[in-house]
Formats: sequence, structure tokens, C-alpha cells
Amino acid sequence: MKLLKPISVLRQGRRRRGPRGVSTWSPLATAFNTRPNSRPMFDTLRERTGLFNKPELTSFEGFHALKEQAIAATDRLVEEATSGPTRPMVEIFDELSDTLCKVADLAEFVRIAHPQPHFASAAEDACISVSGVVEKLNTHKGLYEALRDSVRRGTSGDQHLAELFLFDFEQSGIQLEDGPRKRVVALNDLILQTGQRFMAGAAKARRVPRSVVPQNVRQFFSTEGESVIVSGVYAECGEAAAREAAYRLYLAPDPHQERLLSTSLQARHELATICGFQSYADRAIKASTMENAANVRKFLDILSDNLYDRAKMDFDAMLKMKKKETPYQDALMCWDTPYFTHKAKTQLLNVANSDFSPYFSLGGCMEGLNMLCQELYGISLKSEEMLPGESWSPDVYKLAVVHETEGLLGHIYCDLYERPGKPHQDCHFTIQGGKLLPDGTYQNPIVVIMLSLSGGHRSGPALLSAGAVDNLFHEAGHALHSMLGRARHQHVAGTRCATDLAEVPSVLLECFASCPQVVRRFARHFQTREPMPEDMLQRLCASKHLFGASEMQLQVFYSALDQQYHGPDAVYGGSTTDILKQVQKQYYGLPYVENTAWQHRFSHLVGYGAKYYSYLISRALAWSVWSQRFSLSPLCRSAGEDFRRGVLQHGGAKPPQELLRDYLGMEITPNALAMALTEELDYHKENLDRVFKISEK
Repeated sequence: MKLLKPISVLRQGRRRRGPRGVSTWSPLATAFNTRPNSRPMFDTLRERTGLFNKPELTSFEGFHALKEQAIAATDRLVEEATSGPTRPMVEIFDELSDTLCKVADLAEFVRIAHPQPHFASAAEDACISVSGVVEKLNTHKGLYEALRDSVRRGTSGDQHLAELFLFDFEQSGIQLEDGPRKRVVALNDLILQTGQRFMAGAAKARRVPRSVVPQNVRQFFSTEGESVIVSGVYAECGEAAAREAAYRLYLAPDPHQERLLSTSLQARHELATICGFQSYADRAIKASTMENAANVRKFLDILSDNLYDRAKMDFDAMLKMKKKETPYQDALMCWDTPYFTHKAKTQLLNVANSDFSPYFSLGGCMEGLNMLCQELYGISLKSEEMLPGESWSPDVYKLAVVHETEGLLGHIYCDLYERPGKPHQDCHFTIQGGKLLPDGTYQNPIVVIMLSLSGGHRSGPALLSAGAVDNLFHEAGHALHSMLGRARHQHVAGTRCATDLAEVPSVLLECFASCPQVVRRFARHFQTREPMPEDMLQRLCASKHLFGASEMQLQVFYSALDQQYHGPDAVYGGSTTDILKQVQKQYYGLPYVENTAWQHRFSHLVGYGAKYYSYLISRALAWSVWSQRFSLSPLCRSAGEDFRRGVLQHGGAKPPQELLRDYLGMEITPNALAMALTEELDYHKENLDRVFKISEK
């Protein structure tokens, strides 16, 4: 049973009034164009609260109290479930899930994000304690039998949710005899331990003797004494020899990583077969949109065939660029594609990437998100001032999400700026899931959006690159999924659904961030408030899809490798590099580089084991939604309401296949999804050609 899912305004004195017709910033944009800071003298006069408005968390010691309260409540609920309950079993289980998640999710976020070590340490202790409770519940035979029997009697309540709880239980092997069940517990622990060590090794810089680095490229790398430190693949470096050296050195085989990866894959396969699955992939994919590994493989094979000629055109164009730049080299290699993609985009845009950022101030982008929310869903994002102690860092924003008739839907905390010790990653955290309470009121969701932006000081607001705008919209898509979901049960609220469904709203919002009709509404210069010139706007939106076929082919290759490693045909005990060579030859248009093992750096094999394909499925579904419902009129209110009612409000409360079939009015088959992605590529390729032909006239 998986109860845990897991700037300041320019200060230049009095300025002249802008030209007629240039709008002023909204209160929301003004707030986000000013970086918040602490006001210790003022804050001492105000009432103090705890983190996320929890009174217990005025001090780090409050985590102990929260943990103890959750454990006591868990004991009562287990007693109720196993002693002839008077209410449906799923109601008890969902309350159990909610009780533990409200501590575990909050603690997990604080462990990662809080800058004060004593808070982070107390949160980590709470995470460990709650994880121990969950592990005991996962092996609680009486709890499992009570749920199983209620399903058989038809008294469990919501059948879909009851089956999800049962499946979570049975993934841990609780239905097995003592011997196999204990083996499953041991394998889960082994998978966890090896996975953590593999991820740590995947990010580790490579230290090599100076003598192995060609003398003509040593200046591109850091050095320590007689060692050269290679910290990445230097993908956008303009020196071809440096790119090649970095690729070969950083991705050289690592025997320790190979042992960890092989051990993890073998353990996963054994665990799956003990639990009655043909492969770990089948175990991981059950209850997802694709339903089984055979469907995933069919989808990848169809898409791979469709991509072959399209990707070859991309590679041919890059090779032409390479020959022009380095005539003595006549082959395109894996270390070349990021560099030439970046170079081609820069040439097509006809201006430096930095020239776009002044049109994407953080406040302007938030104004754009608010405009979308109002137009599509009738909701507003309203900046709220926090009480002293409510935030973990002084530069965090708080948004209330308010519907025009339904009132407050929840809160989004925006932790958007980089700081020492903060993970450099863009992500969305659920702090509290939505849930219908016994008194008929709704427990509103609380989430956090995390980015790592720079700027926002007295010199001016944070200015976003086009990629950062996409990332902001992506994470906002997750947050809106949480806010607009109104599932009855917390366990399936908002983003608590199948991985290949959870990414659909966020990838869809990226479509809006690439649509000229939408971007035109908020891309304004942060100083003059003038709109982005139309030619720049069209070029920017079109250029995002340059060399899209080769990039998608790379994602198909990654997904196919992930499936092969976790599928029934994998050669356990053999070399993971031998498998990679075979898969790369079949699915990717560039050759394997001898004596490299990039899978040893592929940390997604741990977090997304057998599920890496999910992004491609989500993109196919998002494109189907966009092309069917939004492409002709992106800001159509009825289309927004239909998407909310048909998809967002359910979270994981409906089986994903059923939910998407009902909303899209089509069967969700491997062929349909592969064709959707092919159509998306062709659409963007035609648009790219059209935009740049017009611009060149």
C-alpha cells in the first residue's frame, strides 16, 4: 500500500510616462517583479505562525509533535479498519493515507528546501519515522485482509480506489507466504539502497590524470594538481575536440556504477516475478494509461519507424553545419547534436537569446499565467502576504487561487530563486492533497512550485530565458492540476495519478507558452512595457521545435533502453552496455561511441524505472488535447471548462484509459498516440518553414 506518493522594481526616481496604449503592470506582476525580503523590525510586531501556517512548526521541534499525532491517529484508524468498521473501507484507508501524507509530504519538502540545518534534520527524522510506519502497514496482514474481504463483499466503497489500495498492498507481496514475502521486503530494501548509491555516482565529476586529456583542450577543463576534473559533457562548447574529450571522459564505463545498476535490475526482476509479473516493466506499468509493457513497446516501435526519415533530415542538416565549421570531420557524433541545435536556433532567431529575456520578467510571466487562468477557468492568482514564520525563506511568494464563484480553491507557494544549498531543479511538491471532509467541506490543496532563478534584486526583476518560461508554465500546470482537481479522496487528488497522465496538464501548459496568440498577451519589455516585436515573437515560438524529430528519436531511444532493461527479454547478469549497443543501433540514428557507458549517468533509471516512456505518452496526449480543443481558439472558456470537468477535476479517481477516452472521444491505442506525436512534429516543421520564409522576405 503506497500511502505516500511521494525582484525589485527599478528605482530610477520619477520617470516619464510611457507612450499611449502601453498598459501598466497588474498588482500580481508588480509583486513578482519585486523580490520579497525579511523585515525583522516589522515582523516582531505581528502575530507569528509556523511553516505553512502550522502552529506546531514555529520551531523545528514541532516535527516530533506532528509525527506523534500522525502515529496515534494511524493506530486508531488501523484498529477501526480491523474491528468491524461501520463506514466504507476506502474512507478509512483514505483518511489513513491523508494523515500520513500531511506529515510525510511536508517533511520531505522541508528536508530538501529549508536552509536551516536543524529544520532540515528534524524533517528528515520525521520522514524516516513515517516511512517506518508505512513499511509496517504494508506488511500488516490484518489490514490487507480487511480491505480484501470488503472488496469481495462489495462494501469497500469506491471500487476503483479500493482496487488501487489492494494493488499497492500486493506490490509488496503481502498476499504471499512468509518466505517469499520476506524476500520481497529484502529486495525492496536492496533496490532502495543501490538506487540511492547509483544516483549519487551518476552525478559525480570524473577525475582523470592530465596526461589522458589532449593538450590542445586542457584549458576547457578545471584542474587540481596533476588531475583534470570533468564535470559534464560540455554539450554547447564551440570546440569540437573539447566536446569529444568531455563526452568520452565523463561517460567512460564505471565498474562500480555497473555493479549497482546490474544489482538493481536483477533485484527488480526477481521482485516482479515473485509477485506474479512477467517483468518489472509489467509491474510498473499496470494501472497506467498504457496498461502493460507490450503496449509501450508497440508504441515505441511505431513511433521509431515514423521518426527514422524525419530524424535523418535533422542529422543531415547538422552534419552540413559541422562540415562547414570543421571541414576535416565528416561524421556527426553524439557529442555534436546539442551544440549544433543550439547554434542553429541562435542563427534562426537572428538575435542573441539574451535579447528575449527583457520581455519575460517574472512578474510579466505570472501575469500571463493569471490571464490564462482567468480566461480558461475563471480563477485568479492573488498574491498574499505571509505571516512571520510561515515561510522557510524570505524570498518566497504565496498565491491564493480563487474561483469567481467557488471561492478559495487552495494555495501555491512559489520558491523561485536560487540560494546556497537549494537543489538546482524545477519541480512541484504537494504539501497537502485535496479531500472531501466528513462535514461536507473540502480540504483545500497546498503545493509548492520550485525553480532556481537568479536576479530580482534592486537592479531589476528576474528575467527569464525562453526555456525558463517553459519550465515555469510546466510546473504551474502541475499546480493547477492540484488546485482544480476536486476528487473526493486525497489518495487520488490532483497529481496523485498514473505518471503518464500526471504530466499531461503540465505539458499542455507548455503548448500555451509556445503559442503566439498567448505569448503576445504577456511578453512585454520590463522597462518600457512595449510588447515583443511580432517578428521576434513568431521566430521564438517556432524555433522551440527546431530539430524536433531527432530530439524525439533520442527520447524514444532512452525509453526503449529503459523498457529493455526492465523487460522479460533483458539478459540479467550480462553487460548493460551490450544491451545499450543493441538498442541504440535499433532506435537511434547516431552510432554508439566505443568505450562509453552513458547509462551509468542515467539517474532516471532509478526514479522512473520502466516509466521513462511516460513523457512521450504525456506529450502525445497533450498534443491531442491541444489540437482538438485549443489550437484554433487557445483562450476559449468552454474548452477550459471541458478540460477541467473531463480531466483535471478527477485526478486519479478514474482509470486513465477511461478518463482520456471519454474526454478525447477516441481509443487510446499505441498507434493513435504514435500518430499524434508524428502529426505534432509535421505541424511544427511546416510552421517553422513558414515563419522563417516570411521573416527572410
